Amino acid sequence: MPAEWEHHEATWLAWPHYQGDWPGKFEPIPWVYAEVVRNLAHRERVELLVNDASSERKASRFLDRANALSRNVRFHRWRTNRVWMRDSGCIFVTQQEPGLARPDSRGPALSVPKGRLFSHAPGSQGAFALKFRFNAWAKYSNWRHDEKIGSRMAKAAHAREIRPVSRDRRIVLEGGSIDVNGCGTLLTSEECLLSKVQERNPGMTRVHYEKAFADYLGAPNVIWLGRGIFGDDTHGHVDDLTRFVSPDTVVTMVERNSKDVNHAPLRANLRRLQAARDQDGKQLTIVEIPMPGPVVFEGRRLPASYANFYIANGVVLAPVFNDPSDRIALSTLAELFPKRNVVPIYSGDLIWGLGTMHCMTQQQPAGWPSAISKGGASAV
Repeated sequence: MPAEWEHHEATWLAWPHYQGDWPGKFEPIPWVYAEVVRNLAHRERVELLVNDASSERKASRFLDRANALSRNVRFHRWRTNRVWMRDSGCIFVTQQEPGLARPDSRGPALSVPKGRLFSHAPGSQGAFALKFRFNAWAKYSNWRHDEKIGSRMAKAAHAREIRPVSRDRRIVLEGGSIDVNGCGTLLTSEECLLSKVQERNPGMTRVHYEKAFADYLGAPNVIWLGRGIFGDDTHGHVDDLTRFVSPDTVVTMVERNSKDVNHAPLRANLRRLQAARDQDGKQLTIVEIPMPGPVVFEGRRLPASYANFYIANGVVLAPVFNDPSDRIALSTLAELFPKRNVVPIYSGDLIWGLGTMHCMTQQQPAGWPSAISKGGASAV
């Protein structure tokens, strides 16, 4: 799995439509999406999912008014339950000849166990899509449209679909539960993958996960964090906690207020990172970013975190919350990504849906066949 900062062919998004994710606060959400699309389409193709032709017309009007509609935006008329493409979409990976690494990464080649290849499009050699099962974080009941999205993405991208298994059962895994450096090291959390609460894969142990990460993601070195932040309905996604920003550097969230509910788990995660080693046995460089102050709406503490940024071609989209810590987060990211434009996206309304920039996006690495339908919509 290439690191997120490696060059992209495209970013996949789904246009917001399910008002139940933002009850009483849906009106500003399409404008946030339009701002995200506008910043991405200048730099890479945007593959945008809409439910039907009517939804496409509605999205086009929003994008046009926000100066975000361009030939670099391609619509796909596929029904979705929710818009969190990081978790429902497939994970794009690459394959090389044994022993060869990508020129922009030191990582090992993907090892695909026998019998795991399901579909193959002509000309897709080296282009793979991991289609993990999706069951709405083992929490919600409306996921059946979203479960089909990964396969449709793979087909549209002319990629070979792989359906990862462990112990002869398909693996449930969301993209927000992992983060990679593209060189063989992966971050995840025990609360998300090993807890009995919102259990994705009953009976699947730490050893099973580590084998799957090595086999399917080319990441044999796994760093396990502990608990996630309060209010996270995914029960511990790592993309709200700690993110790779280069092969040997991570940013991690910290809470300075010792009385805050996030203080102890984030401090414990920091200690784990300090003791961790990368795939070469070296210590990580750790950059701390303070959490924003509590974001509360209708009496509910929301999972606002600066770690949920998205790295695209030439840009980093960073969630901000009109908080004094915004400037610290933006300045830190600007120092870490000197060749990218760090763009703040106000997410005070968006976070009511319990996700921000990273949750809503899924990258497609560059170097893939560019044969996704030319113009118009691809309808299934």
